Amino acid sequence: MTTTAPPTAPAAEPATAPPAAPLACRPPFHRHWLRTGWVMTASGWSANQFSALLGAYHSDLGLTAATTTALFGIYVLGLIPGLLLGGPAADRRGRRPVVFVSLVVSALATVLLMAGSAATGLLWPGRFLTGIGAGALLSAGSAWIKELSSPPYDTVATGGTAARRSGLFLSAGFATGGLVAALIAQWAPAPMITAYLPHLVLSVAAALLAARAPETACPGGRLAPSGPLATTLTTVSDGPRGERSAASDGPTGERTTAPVRPTLERALASHGPTTAPSTAPGTAFRRLVAPVAPWVFVAPSIALATLPGLVDARLTGWQTVYAGIVTAVTPGTGLLVAPLARRLAARHRIATAVAGLAAVILGLLLAAFAVARVRPDAALLASAVLGAGYGLCVAYGLTEVAALAPPDRLARLTARFWALCYLGFCTPYAITLLSGPFAPATVLLAAVLPAAATLVLIALRGTRPTA
Repeated sequence: MTTTAPPTAPAAEPATAPPAAPLACRPPFHRHWLRTGWVMTASGWSANQFSALLGAYHSDLGLTAATTTALFGIYVLGLIPGLLLGGPAADRRGRRPVVFVSLVVSALATVLLMAGSAATGLLWPGRFLTGIGAGALLSAGSAWIKELSSPPYDTVATGGTAARRSGLFLSAGFATGGLVAALIAQWAPAPMITAYLPHLVLSVAAALLAARAPETACPGGRLAPSGPLATTLTTVSDGPRGERSAASDGPTGERTTAPVRPTLERALASHGPTTAPSTAPGTAFRRLVAPVAPWVFVAPSIALATLPGLVDARLTGWQTVYAGIVTAVTPGTGLLVAPLARRLAARHRIATAVAGLAAVILGLLLAAFAVARVRPDAALLASAVLGAGYGLCVAYGLTEVAALAPPDRLARLTARFWALCYLGFCTPYAITLLSGPFAPATVLLAAVLPAAATLVLIALRGTRPTA
């Protein structure tokens, strides 16, 4: 008896590989933010390279203390419009064009500052343009890093990661820009020219790196689908057992499906149509972010522009180096407190803000003591504590803005935050004016009162239950 073997199914053709691997399996995507981070460093560098040279301008070019302080503050007059115009422009036109134009403006400003050694009148437009370039870089760069630290570009970043990344690169620019400029000014020939050369090199490097990062915003304020989100995933359907799967066209025309990871589903959702933003983000911004924002730069501006000139009387010949060390220590401490900011944010929403304001208060008390006793060592300690306050407050503010802003308004809300932050840069000029009728140490002590009031206000609002 013969048996007939059951017909065998035809051999399956080798499965054609999908045109692109799942997003979570693409490690290079989470590296794009590194390329845009240097834009923030260039912004911080441009702002602080001048701060370390205030003493040199006073001693070598004969500028008065009031003039150098005003030059320090006019930066804010350019920065505010740079922020308020750069943010909406980045939402409408995209992050990349705003960043590139801002880098050009920032480099032009540095060239004017270099020429200011021969014609001091050029220092004013140089500082003004520095503010415009830095402001636009801050708003567009912060939003770009935030989006490149989120799906589909980064599927492993956690909440608050983008804010920490922006703060780290910005603080690195603040710290190194002032220190390098001071060291060059102390020992290099033609210091008022050569001290600015590193920023020109950094601007070119930042532009080259940012050119390789993907655009994350389409004209009109929509997020730009990129890479596999735009080419691989064309439809999403329900697979067997209700499993979500992505369908795509293989290279031979057949339809293939692959499971969609949860992070990718969130990425798809974030690229869908957006609804009009509610008033809740604006209300939360005004209540919890706006009061803290000015203290972000009140702290370092006092450390950079006020303290060195009040305590360096015994440092003959080393004033510029001392100012450079202060400009490195202040934002450098802001870098070091980043892990603390992360742990505090995990405990409570406002814990980072409360800790930052407390550090500002302590730093002001130490600064008043240092000025009263003319103690450079105590002033250096005060600068470190003020830098910690800066680092905690900026981490809090950027984290809140990233959580509150709808995708199509991220750069706008970021710009509003930075604009409020940079109001703090007017503090040294206010201290200079008040130091006529009052002792500088008394003025620093008086600044403790509004800082303490802000701390109490945020603590009450942050712990009060909301409807």
